[in-house]
Amino acid sequence: MKKLLIFHPALAPYLIDQFNALNKLFDLEVVFIFDNVWNHKFDQNKLLSQVEFKVSFLLTGIHYNGRVFRFGILKAIKRVNPDIVLGYEYSFTTQYLILLSRLGIIKQKIGSTIDDSIDICYNVQSKARYFARKMSVKRLDYLVVFTNEVSKYYQETFNLKDSQIIVSPILQEPARLRNNSKELNRIAVQYSQNFNLKGKKVLLFVGRFIPEKGLKEFIEKIYKTLLKQDDSVIVFVGDGEEKKFIENFVLENHLENKILLPGRFEGVELYAWYLSASGFVLPSTYEPYGAVVNEALIFGLNVLCSELAGSFKLVGENGMIFNPLNVEDTIDKYTDFMNSLIPLEKTKLEDKPMLMTNNNDFIKEWEKMIYA
Repeated sequence: MKKLLIFHPALAPYLIDQFNALNKLFDLEVVFIFDNVWNHKFDQNKLLSQVEFKVSFLLTGIHYNGRVFRFGILKAIKRVNPDIVLGYEYSFTTQYLILLSRLGIIKQKIGSTIDDSIDICYNVQSKARYFARKMSVKRLDYLVVFTNEVSKYYQETFNLKDSQIIVSPILQEPARLRNNSKELNRIAVQYSQNFNLKGKKVLLFVGRFIPEKGLKEFIEKIYKTLLKQDDSVIVFVGDGEEKKFIENFVLENHLENKILLPGRFEGVELYAWYLSASGFVLPSTYEPYGAVVNEALIFGLNVLCSELAGSFKLVGENGMIFNPLNVEDTIDKYTDFMNSLIPLEKTKLEDKPMLMTNNNDFIKEWEKMIYA
C-alpha cells in the first residue's frame, strides 16, 4: 500500500469521509496547519473522534498577508517517508514542495488539491494566484480537482494528461450523516413546532453569512416575491459578518415571519434542519465547491443552486440552477423552484429518500496515483 501525506489547512466535518475513504486506499497521514477552521469554529474533539487516518499538526511558522508558511514540513516528510505528498492550492506549502523537489531534496511525487470551480478557473481572483498557478502546474505531478469540467480546463489550458488529474468531489458518506434517525427525527419535530414550519414551504440555507455566499444580494432580489407567498419561509442556518445586515433588513421590511435566523448548529442538530425543510438554496457568488449541496441531496432535498458554485453539477434533475448576479433569472428561478416544493408535513428521515448519486468513480480516480 502506498503512503500518502497530505498537508491541509484544517479539519472540517465534510472532509472526514473523504479522508477516511482515502485511508482505505493509501497509508494516509494528514498534517493540518491550523487547529481549526479560522472563520468557522468546529468541535474538533468530536471531529477527531471520527477519523480513521493518522493526524498531526504544524502550528508554528510565518504569517504574511493572510498566508502562512509552517515550519517542520520537510521534517514531516522525512518522518513519514511517503510515496506521494500533496499540498493545497498554490499556497506557500505547495511552492515549498516544488522547491524541495526541484532541488532534489525530496524524491517523492508531489501534487496539490485545487478547490477551483470552473468559473474561478477562468476568473482568477488575483494576479498573484494567476502567476502562481502558471508557474506551478507544470511542476506538479498531480492535481486533485472537484469536477470533470475543471479537469478538462487544466488538460486543455496547460496540456496536462488525464492521468495527472484526479477528479474527486467532496465525498460524504450518507450512512454516517443519516445514522442517528431517532435523534434526527426528534429534533426535526422540535424545530417544526418551535418555528411553526408545518404546512409551509421551507427553503433552507446552511453556511456562513459572508459576502461570498451572496445572501445579501439574494434577499434583496427575492424578498418582495417572498412577501406575496403566504405559505413560504426561508431559514438561514449559520452565523457571520452579514448577520447584522440580514437582521436589520428583516425588521425594516417586515419579514419577521418570512425569514428565520435560528443560529449556528453542528452535527445532528444541524442535520435535523434538512429534515425540517422542503428545499435548499445556495446563492453563492463565489464558491469553489459547496459541500452543503451534498448534504442537502443526502437528506432528500431538491436544490436551487448558483451556477457559480462548483457543486452545481451535482444537482442534475434534483433542482434548478440560477445566475445569482442576474436579477431576473434569480427571481424567475426562485419563483419556479418554490412553486415546485411541497409544504412541510413529514419530518421523518424515512420520508426523505436520498437523492445523492453514488461515488463509484472515487476509487477509479485515485487509482491513477496507486498504479502510476
